[in-house]
Amino acid sequence: MKRFNDKDWKEIDKIIDTALTEDIGSGDITTEAIFNKYKSTSAVIIAKEDGILAGIDVAERVFNKVDPDVNFKILVPDSENICRGLHVVRINGDVRSILKAERTALNFLGRMSGIATLTYEFVKRIKGTKAKILDTRKTSPVLRILEKYAVNAGGGYSHRMGLYDMFLIKDNHIEAAGGLDKAIKRVIEFRKEKRKNFKIEAEAENIEQVGTALSEGVDRIMLDNMNLRMVKKAVEIAKGKIEIEVSGNVNLNNVSEIASSGVDYISIGSITHSAKIIDFSLAII
Repeated sequence: MKRFNDKDWKEIDKIIDTALTEDIGSGDITTEAIFNKYKSTSAVIIAKEDGILAGIDVAERVFNKVDPDVNFKILVPDSENICRGLHVVRINGDVRSILKAERTALNFLGRMSGIATLTYEFVKRIKGTKAKILDTRKTSPVLRILEKYAVNAGGGYSHRMGLYDMFLIKDNHIEAAGGLDKAIKRVIEFRKEKRKNFKIEAEAENIEQVGTALSEGVDRIMLDNMNLRMVKKAVEIAKGKIEIEVSGNVNLNNVSEIASSGVDYISIGSITHSAKIIDFSLAII
């Protein structure tokens, strides 16, 4: 599974700092009123639902930012199945620090685990096929790095991270350029001129556009909102020549049949924009 590198953590630290500022502000006045000095305590983070865990290292980072002396013992790693009542972390430290970090850490953990859990449901349904589940750019603003990581924790794969690391010619590009063939030619020329060695993917809404994309030499074709009959036809035309991705109107009920058609990738926006949060709680023990 993907792990965060030093560059990733710099970006994540900014996200965590913003989240902590949002929650704590000028101070946790309730905790400060009750505890005016250091008090050692222990706590556990408990899963309140079944699912797939994601974000445990991010939660640890939250606690360590609030107080580097807090001891955060991970009992369950990311990507593991969790069940209701399972203790995933044990924490020891100043009660004031634990209570300040609690909500922010649980919010990250719940959001990321929800995405991992929904992704895993899709992944299970395509087992035995060559297809891979991809995420999209339909992520929460600023949280993309965390949400795409969560997809990976659930067994999915990342599409492009943003507009900068892959060419993807979509319907509006095609319309504004005056046709798919013209858009592809311009991208190929740009890639050669700028020496940007990224893959070129083109969206196709019909079989005619599939043929155009093939003849113009793109690396991957995205079949946009095509019905299963058209998907199968496109796979037949492109078999062995080019990667095929399906996007649009994919759900848990039809993903297995789509994967069985022989496509290489299935991109699903709902795994990030519609995932249900998995509930966690922190209990002082």
